[in-house]
Amino acid sequence: MNITEKTLNYVKSITAQIISNAGSGHTGASLGVSSIMLALFKDHYNFDVSDTDFLNRDRFVLSAGHACPVYYTLLSMFGFDVSLQDLKNMRVYGSKTPGHPEYRITDGVEVSTGPLGQGVANAVGMAIAETIMAERFNSVGFPIINNYTYCLAGDGDLMEGIAMEACSLAGTLNLNKLILMYDSNDVTMDGSVNVSNRENIAKKFKAMGWNVIKCKKGNDFSACSRAIAKAKKSSKPTLIIFKTTIGIGTSKEGTSSVHGVALSKEELKVFNEKLGVTENFYIPNDVRDYCMASSRRGKLNHETWNQELAVYATSNPDLYRQFVTFFDRKKVDMEKFVRLSYKCEGMSGRDINQIILNEFAQKLNQIVGGTADVMHSTRAYIENGGNYNSVNRRGRNIHFGVREHAMAGIINGISLYEDFIPFCSTFLSFSNYMLPAIRLASSMKLNCLYFFTHDSIYVGKDGISHQPIEQLGQLRSIIGLKVVRPCDANELLTGYQFALSSDGPVAFILSRQNMPAVEGSFKDAMQGGYIIKEAQKEAEIVIYSTGSEVGLALDVAEELSKKYDVSVVSMPCIEVFEQQSSAYKNRVLQKSAKLRVAIEASNDKIWYKYVGDNGIVIGVSDYQVSGDGQEVYKKAGLNSKEIVKQITRKLTRDEN
Repeated sequence: MNITEKTLNYVKSITAQIISNAGSGHTGASLGVSSIMLALFKDHYNFDVSDTDFLNRDRFVLSAGHACPVYYTLLSMFGFDVSLQDLKNMRVYGSKTPGHPEYRITDGVEVSTGPLGQGVANAVGMAIAETIMAERFNSVGFPIINNYTYCLAGDGDLMEGIAMEACSLAGTLNLNKLILMYDSNDVTMDGSVNVSNRENIAKKFKAMGWNVIKCKKGNDFSACSRAIAKAKKSSKPTLIIFKTTIGIGTSKEGTSSVHGVALSKEELKVFNEKLGVTENFYIPNDVRDYCMASSRRGKLNHETWNQELAVYATSNPDLYRQFVTFFDRKKVDMEKFVRLSYKCEGMSGRDINQIILNEFAQKLNQIVGGTADVMHSTRAYIENGGNYNSVNRRGRNIHFGVREHAMAGIINGISLYEDFIPFCSTFLSFSNYMLPAIRLASSMKLNCLYFFTHDSIYVGKDGISHQPIEQLGQLRSIIGLKVVRPCDANELLTGYQFALSSDGPVAFILSRQNMPAVEGSFKDAMQGGYIIKEAQKEAEIVIYSTGSEVGLALDVAEELSKKYDVSVVSMPCIEVFEQQSSAYKNRVLQKSAKLRVAIEASNDKIWYKYVGDNGIVIGVSDYQVSGDGQEVYKKAGLNSKEIVKQITRKLTRDEN
């Protein structure tokens, strides 16, 4: 038995051991892809275990996140900060080896994966980012950005719509340093793949502009390594179809019964005997040395890169300064932006954002992004930034096409690559398509920006399919996502301030219709919620509102002020408001008022938390009809006359 075969046997054995030790996991895929993974790590994957953030490292995405046991095994064997004890603790609460790969938790893991298809889109984003960096900073003789993006996906990944959306775009953009390794084992959890999917994957990818390589021996180390080497020479993105056997070597190999189960003690004993492994959680010295030879190669590659970068800095001083500046989130003079915001009074949210986005883009080259084929509607584009495509990698505007889900997953990958501030945009009603990717961005604390326009039923004539009602509540329910619904330019600026001053994504909810001029306060808006209209003494009525409805709330307050002492609170970002001290929140909420009212064109139930049991929530409780936006708005009860009547009736009943 040669050392490669011995190493592969230990990879399989330890992988099966950690799943059985955990009592759960996906034995089938983890064993089935072991040869592919070992070939990648041993012969191709460029990494440095002493500096896992090395800029020019290759990126690896395990889109088939359920196969993480073999990933953890290889990370441990190749010298990453994953010990044998960590392997024993897989799926244990608080361990470094969770049930699916998690970014910032496990050394060497580039992205959180698990929901199938997401990793494919992330890999496309990483490959896009690599081409942008290479075009901006490489010079003749100095390819300082020159890495590959590898992604391992299974049958389930390629059934997901997000994966196909992303792969279609990758082919159009000719991302030739993207290599998708497809574990084609013809088995899903419920049975044979052909029960639900009989398409010709090879022809499908060729039609999308990909190079396709077929590796019939996907469980053979040498065959796998040769296929990867061939893919690296391609002028197109490459799909390698590895024909593998799920759960290879077990008594259940090739069947769905080995997909998501752990081997019993007896099954594990028989499996290890076949492999010639007698120890538990043990890596022999010769196996460790075999793996660490590749790790030493990666460290040497990094040292060589550092030397080349030093020469590059001397030979290309201007370019080097730009390169260094890219990683510097320089402070932006926000007060200057506040002064600029006064020019935006009475404009729509999307038009205000177009101005502010472009001002920021001039100062921060990290900002890139695009829309789901609605650039002229959402106004989310960088003027004079050029269009990114297969021949213009300098373009800062990415045409994602009508691929909302992939768009969100792709900007996750761009953000993960290195220090980019990516954005994407579509109508608020279509944010639903993007929720799984937004949730992952939130869990990874990525600096992604989402510009959602057409923020309310005021969109009108396009009908209920385009009138957002549930979407604000859905977005606010995502932990870690800051949802900013501004009533003016100053409040919109707070969203950018949140994005630049803290980790995590920000969703901007922007109106299509013009909004009335509101005298906002940038400083107070940074608290997420603030009193925009003070009561004369002590508020009898306090009205909470956001975005497009703040102007309406002020109109209502003006009418009610003829009889009552009224205060109005603008809450552009509830998530940030909730982070404030109890004293501040109590001062803003003014719970001692006779009546608390919330006005927002949504059905978000969060407002009941603020208005209390005796309060009123004026929102949108049902789908509306197609019609003029202003008319739809009023018919839904969002007009000052009806709201004043409703509040007055309520107070009269309470007084009686």
